[in-house]
Amino acid sequence: MRLLVTGGAGFIGSNFVRCILEKRKDIRIIVLDALTYAGNLDNFPGWVWEDANFCFFHGDIRDETLVRNLMRNTDKVIHFAAETHVDRSIDNSDPFISTDIKGTQVLLETIRKEPVERFIHISTSEVYGTTEKVPMDEEHPLKPQSPYAAAKAGADRLAYSFFFTYDLPLIIIRPFNNYGPNQFPEKLIPLFITNAMEEKPLPVYGTGKNTRDWIYVKDCVKAFEKLLDVDVKKIKGEVINLGSGKDTNVLTIADTILGELGKDKSLIKFVADRLGHVKRHISSTEKAKKVIGWEAETDFQKGLISTIKWYKENEEWLRKIKEGKREYKEIYEKWYRL
Repeated sequence: MRLLVTGGAGFIGSNFVRCILEKRKDIRIIVLDALTYAGNLDNFPGWVWEDANFCFFHGDIRDETLVRNLMRNTDKVIHFAAETHVDRSIDNSDPFISTDIKGTQVLLETIRKEPVERFIHISTSEVYGTTEKVPMDEEHPLKPQSPYAAAKAGADRLAYSFFFTYDLPLIIIRPFNNYGPNQFPEKLIPLFITNAMEEKPLPVYGTGKNTRDWIYVKDCVKAFEKLLDVDVKKIKGEVINLGSGKDTNVLTIADTILGELGKDKSLIKFVADRLGHVKRHISSTEKAKKVIGWEAETDFQKGLISTIKWYKENEEWLRKIKEGKREYKEIYEKWYRL
């Protein structure tokens, strides 16, 4: 099987790539990544580069010629590539509209001309906005509350329209909040972990009572592997949530991280709430169980402890980002510096 992975050098994408290369010898992976600030070649250890089933292309999903050339040698596609940070989208929505919507449109138009056996589009739970019913199933209204969420909702519905209009083998996946190894430290959990390690304040928006359904990334990639193998007729045109069915608030996360690292709770600092902040997310898990036989396995507390351990053991990976990435320094100074 020849599998094209867009955005494969990012957080979830690189976890997926490493998982597949470790477990499967029947899959050749072609990664296409633009290596924007969150794309990181250090997410691929040496053994990945040495694997004959791994091939990397530095390029943009909006490059129609490159995408078409790669698609000619592709059986299946999993599309992670996107701008994903809510705070950045509030500052400037342009790259979100361009990458998340236009980039997706280029891929979809390409598979009309260069057919593939299946196209797995990775959306997000952010398209739902704040929960209106508990748990949030796949029929929940789409009410995105940030430019990021709106861009992803646009790409999500664009993908569905290509299934409906052209009968293309599209599957739309809406993961809830992922966390785990290799996550860029602007996101909440790695930001809190790494700041606590450095005795820096943990900036908590508003009251800290906003909740999310947190899913350990290694559980999530197991779902993606299942999606590669299940009969495409069973999942074509479907929308499937990936979540744990449980939610945890920000203050609880901050307390847990500080406790695990032996740091004082005085490091928690409250800041003005984020514009358009979603108050609560909690996923229904029934459809994922029924359709692909998947459910989250990792207890949040255990997953969080494992994630803390990873960041403590990979300080060189972290240092390169915090000291070397201008984009990280700029967003930190604007949003998180206290």
